[in-house]
Amino acid sequence: MKKTRIIAALLGFMILLSGCGTKTEPAGTTQAASVKSQSTFTVGFDQDFPPMGFVGDDGEYTGFDLELAKEVADRLGKTFVPQPIAWDAKDMELNSGNIDCIWNGFTMNGREDNYTFTRPYMANSQVFVVRSDSGIETLSDLSNKIVEVQADSSAEKALKTKAELAGTFKLLQTTPDYNTAFMDLEMGAVDAVAMDEVVAAYQIEQRKSDFIILSESLAAEQYGVGFKKGNDDLKDQVEKQLVAMDEDGTLKKISEKWFGKDVTTIGK
Repeated sequence: MKKTRIIAALLGFMILLSGCGTKTEPAGTTQAASVKSQSTFTVGFDQDFPPMGFVGDDGEYTGFDLELAKEVADRLGKTFVPQPIAWDAKDMELNSGNIDCIWNGFTMNGREDNYTFTRPYMANSQVFVVRSDSGIETLSDLSNKIVEVQADSSAEKALKTKAELAGTFKLLQTTPDYNTAFMDLEMGAVDAVAMDEVVAAYQIEQRKSDFIILSESLAAEQYGVGFKKGNDDLKDQVEKQLVAMDEDGTLKKISEKWFGKDVTTIGK
C-alpha cells in the first residue's frame, strides 16, 4: 500500500511539472492568426493623394487605387482593409507586416530591387505645377525659384538624379503631403510643385485653381503594386486578378469613372 502511494505521488508530481513547462495559449490563437492573415488584404496608402487614395466628402477612404484594390480583395474572397500610412514610413509599415502591400500611385522605376512588384498597371510622369501668372513656362525658368516636393516621393528622387536642374533652384524643400504643397503654391510660399502628373491634373480640376502643368516633364514612370521583397505568392494572386479585371472590362470601367478615359496599361 505504501509503495502504491509513493508511485501515485511521483506520477502526480511529474504531471504537475509537465503542465508548468507547457506554454498555455487561448484556444484557437494560432489558427485565428492564420485565418486573419488569409482573410484580409491590408493596403497601405497616402490618404492625401487624390485621386489615387484620399478621404472623401463622406469621411470614407476612396480613390482609383483603393477601388481597384477593393475589387481585387473581393475577387480573392478577402476583407479589404485600407490602411493610411505616412509616406516616408512606408517601408517600415510593409516590412513589419502592418500592411500587405503599397498601392497608391506607387512608382516602380528605380525601386525594382527593393520590392516585389506586379506588372505595371498605369503610366505616369513627374511634372511641375506653377501658378498661371508666374511667368514660368519652361524648366529653365525655375532657376532661382523655390520648388516643393513630397518627402520620399518619386519627384524628389528624380530631382536628386538631375542635379543640373535642381542645382539651379533657390531652394528645394519637402512637405509631408501634396495638399500642403498646393496650399503653399496658392499662398505664394513656393513657386512650383514637382509631382505626379495624374495627381496634378486631378487636383487642378477639383480645386478650380489657376494652375498649369509645364509641358516639359521631369521623368516618365510606371505604377505598380509593391509587396515586401520575396512575397511572390500574394503578388501573383493580385496580378492574376488585375489581368482578369482588364480582360472583363472592369479596369476600363473604374478608370473611366475617375479619369474619363482608360489610363490602365496592364493588358497593353
